Amino acid sequence: MAKNDPHVIFFDNLRRGDVALVGGKNSSLGEMVQKLGGLGVTVPPGFATTADAYRGYITANGLDDFVARSMADWTAGKKTLSETGAAVRAAIRAGDWPETTRKAIVEAYRELSKRAGIERLSVAVRSSATAEDLPDASFAGQQETYLNVSGEEALLEACRNCYASLFTDRAISYRAVQGFDHMQVALSVGVQQMVRSDIGGSGVMFSIDTESGFDKVVLINAAWGLGENVVQGAVTPDEFQVYKPFLDKPGLTPIVAKILGAKEKKMIYAAAGEGRTIKNVPTSKAERGTFVLSDDEAVSLARMAATIEKHYGLPMDMEWARDGITNQLFIVQARPETVQSRLDVGTLKSYSIGAHGETLVSGISVGSAITTGTVCLIESVKDIDRFVEGSVLVTSTTDPDWVPIMKKASAIVTDHGGRTSHAAIVSRELGVPAIVGCGNATHLLHSEQEVTVSCAEGDTGLVYAGTADYQVEELDLAHVPETKTRIMLNLANPQTATRWWRLPAAGVGLARMEFVISNTIKVHPEALLHFDAIRDEAVQAEIEALTAGYDDKPQFFVDQLAIGLSRIAAVAYPNPMILRMSDFKTNEYADLLGGRQFEPHEENPMIGWRGASRYYDEGYRDGFALECRAVAKLRGEMGFDNVIVMIPFCRTPEEADRVLAVMKENGLQRGKDGLQVYVMCEVPSNVILAEDFAKRFDGFSIGSNDLTQLTLGIDRDSDKLADLFDERHPAVVWMIRSVIERAHKAGAKVGLCGQAPSNYPDFAAVLVDAGIDTISVTPDSFLAVKRIVAKAEKG
Repeated sequence: MAKNDPHVIFFDNLRRGDVALVGGKNSSLGEMVQKLGGLGVTVPPGFATTADAYRGYITANGLDDFVARSMADWTAGKKTLSETGAAVRAAIRAGDWPETTRKAIVEAYRELSKRAGIERLSVAVRSSATAEDLPDASFAGQQETYLNVSGEEALLEACRNCYASLFTDRAISYRAVQGFDHMQVALSVGVQQMVRSDIGGSGVMFSIDTESGFDKVVLINAAWGLGENVVQGAVTPDEFQVYKPFLDKPGLTPIVAKILGAKEKKMIYAAAGEGRTIKNVPTSKAERGTFVLSDDEAVSLARMAATIEKHYGLPMDMEWARDGITNQLFIVQARPETVQSRLDVGTLKSYSIGAHGETLVSGISVGSAITTGTVCLIESVKDIDRFVEGSVLVTSTTDPDWVPIMKKASAIVTDHGGRTSHAAIVSRELGVPAIVGCGNATHLLHSEQEVTVSCAEGDTGLVYAGTADYQVEELDLAHVPETKTRIMLNLANPQTATRWWRLPAAGVGLARMEFVISNTIKVHPEALLHFDAIRDEAVQAEIEALTAGYDDKPQFFVDQLAIGLSRIAAVAYPNPMILRMSDFKTNEYADLLGGRQFEPHEENPMIGWRGASRYYDEGYRDGFALECRAVAKLRGEMGFDNVIVMIPFCRTPEEADRVLAVMKENGLQRGKDGLQVYVMCEVPSNVILAEDFAKRFDGFSIGSNDLTQLTLGIDRDSDKLADLFDERHPAVVWMIRSVIERAHKAGAKVGLCGQAPSNYPDFAAVLVDAGIDTISVTPDSFLAVKRIVAKAEKG
């Protein structure tokens, strides 16, 4: 069919620039069919009705004045939104097709069926709003989609319903918020061959992290069945994050996040005679406990996303589907991402939580803000008139029908949904923090309850009881001074690591392995290695639940540790990430699930069996081997060769030799494949025998807390001695100056990763004077330390 047909155009003849003709979705599908098919991006074939076809339909049915008058009456407050939308939709649905438009749609459908070799082809019928500046707004979920439509009359009816959906309450409200003239926005209908994802899977993906704007990952959400449940936020989907820079490196699996979603239901084709084309059914227990995508499929989708982003030259928002018959992956929609790509990158707003009440519910965070307010619980869209402006909206799902009140909420909390649902997208556009996928928010929260909603603590959003203390700081990234001394970051939580990717840091100077072990893995490694020997049946049951899907329980530890650490490595790459191997004390190890059976009681764990002394000891050697395997996977299979391993609390050179030998046995040999190994300088013997340690390690990282504790003989946790504990004490400064001088003479690098520069930024000037190579600080103190270092370097 020719491109100059005024009513219908096949995707083959559409270009990216045809937004005014067929809307953003359809012009983008045409662009991908023509330009990206040869690059591995597969798009189901189809056609689009034009904006002229819509306008012709409206005019032929005498609706122009009626629609304009209805919109004017609503704007003037003469009619309610609900009354206005219902009247316009009814008028459009009651219209008749102009014969030329009807004939063009029917002929195009017959041609599409012929190309597919299927009589009465099943198609997806999607709305695509048309406006010249559409890339500045997502129009996310504002119009309707109809799936599994088969037959000419059913198609014509679905197209008519799409036209009517240009005036849903949510669409009218959204255009008003975005400043679009209702009469200037038309509607194109995309008619696309159905992918049999009803028996496969589907979802949404972004070529950028939707929360932090981190531009080096592809975010993928996945659920069983047709994709509308993910789009509408009706299920909590699986989530994958794939690191884009490694997609072209053969043999790597750069999945840096993998979270199993509840996937409570799935949308499938309805059986003949049920009076509908699709329906929702509950997922099986097996489906809820299984990832929709294999790792290879997630990486394949990420490659498509990266290809699409590169072609368009900007971050993209895409919908995908997997055919359950052929297992082929398809892109069914692609449009520009409209939130993170438009943010002011010159400043970084940082929220931090202080004293707060008990945690009431938790879910997936959308945004990074913290806010307080009174709960307004509304379970049905029919009751949105009861919403109190400025309240925290609590509901089952944040369907786009809720847009009229979403913009009036201080925060949104829902039982279902993922971070790529259309409602989440709209929440970001409106600047409203949201927590989705809580599971039980409508059960546990009640109206008029005072709460604090925190999206500032990583991927997990938390609702606290009462009004919490919190701080907001705006960091100016436009005027960061250059320094010879490299300033790095101390990071522990993988969930919050991407928040700081815009800071111009020289890498991560301290990544704490134990955070991932305690917060993600939660199980003592020896309890996984000796699962059958666990005596406590309740503990055994908990471990069984945590490791569901793993017959090899130690592999659970390896995989989860590698993936958790990879998110920090990804933020640092290609700069170094210095990873400290586990440094729990025995009492902390004992608190891990199953840990008490494998840990001795010590009177003074702070200077007991910790750090290096555990790694070669028979009581933990096998557990340390799992840590080594995880790091080997992180550097090898996943590609993060920027990871430097650091050994904590290494008391003697002989102990260093024993640790290095065990590491070599488990795939981590110093010098092989560029592996560097550092030692923490936190015991006075590290300073006294600096030359001997320098023969065994590539660098030193000063841990100022422990070095101060052991130099001054002060328990750093003692309230009684708190006034005496000072990293700036002359004795501690002498230690620091000595190790820097002696290590440099031996050819080793020296950094400091303790709290001192973060607590006392002026201490950074002392370190610069001593000639330190790197200073690693907490992200919130990065800019202050950077300025002080720049000033100190100038003298």
